[in-house]
Order: sequence, then C-alpha cells, then structure tokens
Amino acid sequence: MEDWAVRAEGLEKRYGEKRALDGFDLAVRPGTVHGLLGPNGAGKTTAVRVLATLRRLDGGRAEVAGVDVAREPRRVRGLIGLTGQYAAVDEILTGRQNLEMFGRLFHLGGRRARSRAAELLERFGLAEAADKGVDGYSGGMRRRLDLAASMILAPRVLFLDEPTTGLDPRGRGEVWDAVRHLVAGGTTVLLTTQYLEEADKLASRITVIDRGRAIADDTPEALKDRVGGDRVEVVAAHAVDLPRVAATVARVCLGEPRVDEAERRVHAPVADRVVALTEVARTLQDEGVAVEDIGLRRPSLDDVFLRLTGHATEERAGEDTGREEEHEKKVVAA
Repeated sequence: MEDWAVRAEGLEKRYGEKRALDGFDLAVRPGTVHGLLGPNGAGKTTAVRVLATLRRLDGGRAEVAGVDVAREPRRVRGLIGLTGQYAAVDEILTGRQNLEMFGRLFHLGGRRARSRAAELLERFGLAEAADKGVDGYSGGMRRRLDLAASMILAPRVLFLDEPTTGLDPRGRGEVWDAVRHLVAGGTTVLLTTQYLEEADKLASRITVIDRGRAIADDTPEALKDRVGGDRVEVVAAHAVDLPRVAATVARVCLGEPRVDEAERRVHAPVADRVVALTEVARTLQDEGVAVEDIGLRRPSLDDVFLRLTGHATEERAGEDTGREEEHEKKVVAA
C-alpha cells in the first residue's frame, strides 16, 4: 500500500443489522483530489470516519499516509486533517483566536500557534478579517476558516466531507480555490460531495459508492464515456416537426435517436461531433424546420450517477449536527 496516500481493502462497518460499509475498496494517489460520490446512506461519511479513526472498522484493512488506521490510530491522527459538513469554528472568537485555539489543541506552543495562525489567515485570504468575530463572517469565509483549522499541522491527507453544503455559488467558489491551493502545496484531498459539478471541477479521479460498496472508480472523463460520447441535441420549436427532426438526426447520427415529446427534444450519439452538428443544422434549415435550440452535449456526472446507481443525486439532509462535527475535529486534534 506504500504507493497510495489512502488505501482501503474490503472495509466493513455495521450498525446493528445495517451494513454501512460492505467490502468497500478505495485507492487515492498522493497529491490529488479524489472524489467520493454516492447517494444518501451510501456510506460516504462512514468511510471518512473510519479512515479518520473516528469509527472502528469491523473488517478489512486501511492505511492513510502508509499508516494502518486500526493498529496506529493516534499516529494517523497526526498526519491528517478533517473538515466536516458544518464549519466547526467558535462564533464568539475572532478568526485569529479560532486558529490559535486549534493550534493549542494540536499541542503547538503559544508562539508557534500564533505564527501558524497568521500564516494560514494569509493563505486563505482571511488576513483582513482576522480580528473580527466569526459571527460576522460569510458562509464562504467560515468554510475557509474551517479549512485553515484543518491545516494547522500541514496534514499529508485532508478529508473533506461535503465541505460546501449550504453555501451559495460564491462561497463554493471560494472553497474550491482554497482546495486547489492546498493540493498545489502537496496535500492529498479525499472529497465527499453530492454536488457533481464540484467533483467534476476538483477531482482527478472519482469513486462512486452505493450500498457500502465501490461500484465505479475512474477519471471523470472516463466515467462520462461509459454513458456514451458526444450527442447532438435538437429542441424543435413546434411539436408537429418532431418526426422530421428525428428523421434528420437519424440519418446523420449513430443509432436510433431518442425523442422527448414533452420537451420537444431529440438527441442521438455522434461519431464526428462537428460534422454531425453542421449537417443536422444545414438540413433542418434547408427543410424550413424551426428549432428552439441545437447543440452538442457531453454526458455529465449526473448522467453517470443516474446510470450507475439507478437514481439521481439528492441534497443531503445532514445526519450530524455542527456540534458533533466540532467534537470530531477536536478528537482528531487530540
């Protein structure tokens, strides 16, 4: 397992009769963002908690940064950072005070804790707000502060469990930039998320988990290729023209086109995307068929997720409270 930042083989975790993990396998390369995707109850958070030594595994084997999580949990805790679904920061304190507090929890001396806090506030773009109360921070700022707290000891592996839950687009973008900065500095990130756009933008490799098992593991592009290649998609302006649109698409594209009468949409896979699009557009124009929209479409991770799991993603209604997340961060620090 020495070539992997995180390696899990046959992980099992049971809660009574429920198998949260049922032979789960995972391999994460150093210095990358690895996405862990799955529907509610698939086992994502359980996997992170087992790997972060917050839950004992019932079977299988796992190593983080080359250290066995079952045999040497305390040593693993010194090598990792953890950020959960809710920002585990104290709103009464300032941003600087929060980081200095976590520095003390990680057993840094006072001087080193202050120095490290200043470094992280600068790195995460929080220096100007360092001495303001966290209760006045935006959602994105709180998440960046939470990430900074997880980086007190510059961990080799950082676990991010749905880090942008509840953030607006601007806040999510701020967190994404912070994650990219961490990876550029050599940190390995295991990211669990239900925002497929997030995984697509950040992860170089993705594992899809369902019912406690890994059901797919590949790059985002390779996963999309499983669904099919590029497709030409035409939205007819009038429902009466759907047969003519479908006939045109069928002549140019591969296979039988799919027709959605409710949305007046016709699409089919293509071999040569530019040639196919040009030919369909020219033919429809020559025949005087009005279209509302026409273009090329790549399969999305939503398509992949639907194909692999049989259902679309859902927004997670968090099972844990912010207080529990804060407790877990402090457990890792201890």
